[in-house]
Amino acid sequence: MVLSGGGVELLGGAMFIAALVLIFTGYPVAFALGGVSLIFGAVGIAIGEFDLRFVGSLPQRIFGIMSNYTLLAIPYFIFLGLILEKSKLAEQLLDTVGQLFGPIRGGVAIAVVLVGTLLAATTGVVAATVVAMGLISLPVMLKYGYSRPLATGVIAASGTLGQIIPPSIVLVVLGDQLGISVGDLFLGALIPGLILSGGLILLVALVALFRPKLAPALPPEARPYQGWELIRRALVALVPPVLLILFVLGSIFFGIATPTEAGAVGSIAALLMAAGYRRLSWKVFRDAVVETARFTSMVIFILIGATAFSLIFRGLEGDKLVKDILVALPGGEIGFIVFVMVLVFVLGFFIDFFEICFIVVPLILPAATAIWTAQAEALQMAGNYDLSTEAFVQQKLLWFGIVLAMNLQTSFLTPPFGFALFYLRGVAPPEVKTTDIYKGVVPFILVQLLVLVLVIAFPSLSSWLPSMRGVPGG
Repeated sequence: MVLSGGGVELLGGAMFIAALVLIFTGYPVAFALGGVSLIFGAVGIAIGEFDLRFVGSLPQRIFGIMSNYTLLAIPYFIFLGLILEKSKLAEQLLDTVGQLFGPIRGGVAIAVVLVGTLLAATTGVVAATVVAMGLISLPVMLKYGYSRPLATGVIAASGTLGQIIPPSIVLVVLGDQLGISVGDLFLGALIPGLILSGGLILLVALVALFRPKLAPALPPEARPYQGWELIRRALVALVPPVLLILFVLGSIFFGIATPTEAGAVGSIAALLMAAGYRRLSWKVFRDAVVETARFTSMVIFILIGATAFSLIFRGLEGDKLVKDILVALPGGEIGFIVFVMVLVFVLGFFIDFFEICFIVVPLILPAATAIWTAQAEALQMAGNYDLSTEAFVQQKLLWFGIVLAMNLQTSFLTPPFGFALFYLRGVAPPEVKTTDIYKGVVPFILVQLLVLVLVIAFPSLSSWLPSMRGVPGG
């Protein structure tokens, strides 16, 4: 039996739907993707509409994953963050900054955002940040009268800043999937990430201003350190992490090291910092290594399953179907961006960012490239653009990667499967209800979406820093 070209494309569409349905049932993602690939590949072979060369190239693709230098940055940054969390350095930082801002209304919540920003700039591990801040700051805020939704919402939202503020694991994965420089993505994401951090602080400040009972200042008895002692503690807690941030990000931004190299050296620096504070033990090191291995293994298995899915899907011409649909959307580039942003946001309610990156991004990339290639050629024909088509497309993909990362960040906060919500629920005291956490994250999700719209409307927010380093089209 042989299907017409359109029939084969529909088989590819059925394959995509089957994979999503299986994932939504809670079946492990890597095996859902791999299993669906095997089933639909066998169907394609049975009807004579599948080229076996796609299957033959799978081992080579898997070997390419295992030898991918860019993806090597992921375990380094995870390990760096886990060392900071397990050696209690993050707790020391949080306690000190909380003491500094405690005298003002909403001060502890503002401190949570600032510490979340600092931790985001050293590592992109959401779990470590949310757990640390949930254990340290949440009891303090609840004890001194903070609203439960506000306290839980600010912790969960601040913990997700590591997904947009570099060095971010999301940006590493997106750079690999979009075929653009991770270092350029780090540069481009810095200003939007800091704007988002400022937006969270502004939201807390407005709540403290207009509804002061929801975010009171800490009473004097809750602030045992004053004067020079507080300054000394602040310097001891803040200077080493700030130096680590400058060291890791500075080496990337100035072209001294690749993100992978900076992650490796940053991991060593985190070990030395923990040792300098006398917080490094065999248990801390072992736990960090084990969790890093577990997390990295999960990513690799998902990527192997996604690679098999992508190959079979392409063999069944499903990629052509997706490209044709996306290119034909009304509104051109604007229609495409709106559709993709809504799709990613909705998928974020049900699946995590790795699955979206490895499944959805490769499917929308051909359409994005086609749209921006046509746009560049039209501009050149009109005499309005003097850069090459390739440079124009790379500039657009850089901006697209950043807005995708900001959208994916919301997947950690959107119920029912937001991971930041699960992490916080696991460490929150019994009196905090799950509904408190869900209600608390809603205003912060709105802030994230507002900043996302801002970056979409003003692409220069993400292109200015790369242009300073001479990125083509930046």
